[in-house]
Amino acid sequence: MTFPTIDSLSEGLMQAGYFADRRLATAVFLALRLQRPLLLEGEPGVGKTELAKALSTALNRELLRLQCYDGLEQREALYEWNYAAQLLHMRAAEAAGAVRDIEAEVYQPHYLIRRPLLQALQTPAPGAVLLIDEVDRADEPFEAFLLEYLGEYQVSIPELGTVRAVVPPVTILTSNRTRELNDAVKRRCLYHWLDYPERERELAIVRAQVPEAGERLSAQVAAFVARLRDAPFVNAFQRAPGIAESVEWARALIALDTVELDPEVVVDTAGILFKQRDDVAALTHELASELLKPEEPVAP
Repeated sequence: MTFPTIDSLSEGLMQAGYFADRRLATAVFLALRLQRPLLLEGEPGVGKTELAKALSTALNRELLRLQCYDGLEQREALYEWNYAAQLLHMRAAEAAGAVRDIEAEVYQPHYLIRRPLLQALQTPAPGAVLLIDEVDRADEPFEAFLLEYLGEYQVSIPELGTVRAVVPPVTILTSNRTRELNDAVKRRCLYHWLDYPERERELAIVRAQVPEAGERLSAQVAAFVARLRDAPFVNAFQRAPGIAESVEWARALIALDTVELDPEVVVDTAGILFKQRDDVAALTHELASELLKPEEPVAP
């Protein structure tokens, strides 16, 4: 599946359940057209990971995910040798008294355990979508290890040589900016800052993901969360809810048979919108009442 225009890509993502604004759709379109990795930065819950999932569906490509964390090693991202199988092969050869180059035999591709990076390079047409999720959680040596892959879609395996991509994988890197990434990584990628969606786009997402919520409740959810993220209310919280929390909140409200938002149900379900104790405590009955008041029209 290919998309000849930005509009057709937006439509393809929408059919996969992802509502991208024009700037994001343009960044994705250019990443596909130029065959460059795309680095997405933004607050948690704004839809970075979901974009890779939707893109995999829209392109009809396999999704491979590398979840990064502190201490992630190359063997967990690229490959490792199946040492047990190699040892069995060596013992069988010794028992048979075979005179041959055992070392050459045990370092063959069929003894490789392929991890996401190598899998992405060796996926046949139409290729894979590789999600390198939360790359900011990995350490700097791992970033340096990624440079060859990001720049040339190839990796070097000492025993086998250079492995180049069969089909260049569509590569999405995400970062929550827990730390600044190395400039060398950024130079090899296209870049997009993914912000919280505008109210109308978030409403479309909630309607698509939770159709049973109905028009009124979906509109209330989108409006309430949008006000939470805006001044002066956002200053009361450590972290504003993301799109994922909006959708989960709508589902929870349906499970409670909620027809319309009121301060009591907002306070009772605050633990879905917020994941910090202080933020849950800050969403008081009084603040919920204030947030639910109709917004005053903006003066012309």
